[in-house]
Amino acid sequence: MSDKYAPREWAAHERPTMPGSPSTPLHSNARRWAFALVGVIVALTGGLGNALVVANLPYLQGALGATSQDIAWLPAAYIMTNVSMNLLLVKFRQQFGLRAFTELFLVLYSLVTLAHLFVNDIDSAIAVRAAHGMVGAPLSTLGLYYMIQAFPQKWRLKALVLGLGTAQLATPLARLVSEDLLQIAQWRGLYLFELGMALLSLGCVLLLKLPPGDRFKAFEKLDFLTFGLLASGFALLCAVLSLGRIEWWLEAPWIGIASASSIALICTGLAIEHNRSNPLLITRWLGSGAILRLGLAVILFRIVLSEQSVGAVGFLQALNMGSQQLHTLYLVMLLGSVAGLAVSALTINPAHLIKPLLISLAMMAVGAWMDSHSTNLTRQSNMYLSQFLLAFGGTFFLGPTLVLGISGVLANPRNMVSFSVLFGITQNIGGLIGSAALGTFQIVREKFHSSHIVEHLTLIDPLV
Repeated sequence: MSDKYAPREWAAHERPTMPGSPSTPLHSNARRWAFALVGVIVALTGGLGNALVVANLPYLQGALGATSQDIAWLPAAYIMTNVSMNLLLVKFRQQFGLRAFTELFLVLYSLVTLAHLFVNDIDSAIAVRAAHGMVGAPLSTLGLYYMIQAFPQKWRLKALVLGLGTAQLATPLARLVSEDLLQIAQWRGLYLFELGMALLSLGCVLLLKLPPGDRFKAFEKLDFLTFGLLASGFALLCAVLSLGRIEWWLEAPWIGIASASSIALICTGLAIEHNRSNPLLITRWLGSGAILRLGLAVILFRIVLSEQSVGAVGFLQALNMGSQQLHTLYLVMLLGSVAGLAVSALTINPAHLIKPLLISLAMMAVGAWMDSHSTNLTRQSNMYLSQFLLAFGGTFFLGPTLVLGISGVLANPRNMVSFSVLFGITQNIGGLIGSAALGTFQIVREKFHSSHIVEHLTLIDPLV
């Protein structure tokens, strides 16, 4: 009986790039197009898992009879369970193989999506969203692997950019199609569409399987202790960032308890990893200057990009503009995201990675500055250019950022888990910090101006 963990004999062009990734044999052009199509479908399916809920929170709040505090737990529960899953998923692929990884998680994703149709109250909805976050985490990686198969080796970087960036198109796409989906079966129409996408993805990956890769004995018992500590710590941190501005930072006692607990859990997990001989996370690599700067850059980019979802869209919704009135604006955002992704893939150059980052940051800064002049007379047509710039910059920066980090993984494949965790956490935490900071600023300024308006009003004034 052959050893399933024995290394295979690969041709030079077939050898898997990293542990746990598929091999890259030569494909016909028709097969490459099929891999690209499946990659897009799978990546969008994973991205829409949370985007459809975030885009329709006000409608879901009414349908489930929830308060604003309760409904905020829906996206929070998804991110809480999703943010740390790469700690285990990378080693799962390495030990159990790509076929088990692909089919198991897509079947689970379809079942959890089906469970959404039987939700009747906010408590069950939160539980299902938490499960959705866990089983949805592998889909972005799966879409990336399919996209890599679609391109020859000389265009591998372009495949990385497109594979990663496709999932980012889910948010503007969700805003664009939500109104039509709600007309099908009210809020269940969202989940019927998502279930259809999940089943379509499952059928595609069963018909067009990824080439096999090498398998390794990757898991150790201490990995699960580290995962429990870090996953719990980051989940609490995500809960604090998601709910802090709604229940208010200094008023809800659980926010302080959760903040302190998250710091203790994360520090304990990192301390264990730092002293292991074969760690899950390479803390010394994560603590190097280049990787710290990369992580900080991703967080700052996500904070800037939150102006689009919290600032512009939230501002127009506060002016009582519905999704029908904002349809063209959402289309502009989608076109900007697609354009940024396409230009990034066409121009990616490992020798010049800082320049596109500066360009994308400048475009987002200009877009945010243009929106800063908005008043109550501003309409969606006044924001087409600014939101196009923000959407373009939001996808244009992803490719160079990924390549900057992946170079350290190629030099030492043991860094794969560390980089996957770093990239996923900084993306999620950066977005949450941006939303929390902008939302808090809006509330503080609103209270400030409200106090100035009402301080001159007295009951003895006949005009009051």
